[in-house]
Amino acid sequence: MDLDAYSAAHRTEWDDLARLGAKRRFTGDEADDLIERYQSGATDLSAIKTTVGESAQGERLSLGLSRARLRFTGTGRNLASQLPQFFGLQLPAALYRLRWLCLAIVVATGIIAVLYGVWAASTPGVLSHYGTAAQRDQFVNQDFVNYYSDHTPSSFTGQVWTNNALIAVECIAFGIIGVYAPYLLFQNAQRLGMDGALMGTHGRLDIFFLYIAPHGQLELYSLFTAGAAGLAIFWAWIAPGARSRAQALAEQGRALFTVAIGLTLSLLVSGIIEGVVTRQPWPWPVKIGIGTVALAGFLFYQWVIGRRAYRAGETGDLEQFEAGARRIVAA
Repeated sequence: MDLDAYSAAHRTEWDDLARLGAKRRFTGDEADDLIERYQSGATDLSAIKTTVGESAQGERLSLGLSRARLRFTGTGRNLASQLPQFFGLQLPAALYRLRWLCLAIVVATGIIAVLYGVWAASTPGVLSHYGTAAQRDQFVNQDFVNYYSDHTPSSFTGQVWTNNALIAVECIAFGIIGVYAPYLLFQNAQRLGMDGALMGTHGRLDIFFLYIAPHGQLELYSLFTAGAAGLAIFWAWIAPGARSRAQALAEQGRALFTVAIGLTLSLLVSGIIEGVVTRQPWPWPVKIGIGTVALAGFLFYQWVIGRRAYRAGETGDLEQFEAGARRIVAA
């Protein structure tokens, strides 16, 4: 191929392609002409690359084709334009759908923690598994309190945030297994009961509640919500209703995995409270009050804003264009 001669023969068509590709509004004839020029230009580019390879003419034509393609296929929505819909509708609607399951997990965790705490405190030998008597004394009188101030606020906040966010994401991601989320929730309740029993038998139960109350309110509820999302995904697979199991799992998975993003943010807030607020020499009502306000904000977002979004028809799932076709149908 004589590339110069080939380019000269198609110069007018390529110039028209570039001109139409730069326009933002089209008449009907111009739109038809753009598509025609795009198709012929794509054929020309294929011929150039097949016979000549990379060339300046081919690069210029490729750029014109890219601009033309954007004219009739459009571009994806800007991320910033999607944030109000995500945080104002999709996320709160997904959280609202989990509200009763979240409360059930709160109640179940409280019962399990109390039962384990009473059993451990009243049964001789149970707490010996925490180590020697000296080790238990050190945990109760030093380690439990020093845990909140041994590291700098920023590093401690980052540590607890990443750890808790990972647990929350795992609860949701592995929810389909059916046992992972309940296992983590049960383990968490068991540890709360055992730690409370150990502190209580040494007369430090007040310290236990004072130190976990500021951050623990939002942190625990966030983890309960993650567990609820994981269980809901599992239940969609077990009981899909009128949908196929694949369809139910896909819809529920897309809707509830958005919860992972919201919980990452709420756990960041609880991490800041744990890493910065708990160590401060402020009155305990102030520190606990900060944690209560944080939890109240989350509950307002879930129950009030989520209710409005849910009644507006939101489920937390992606829109049809973003999620893709649900199934192939004949026209």
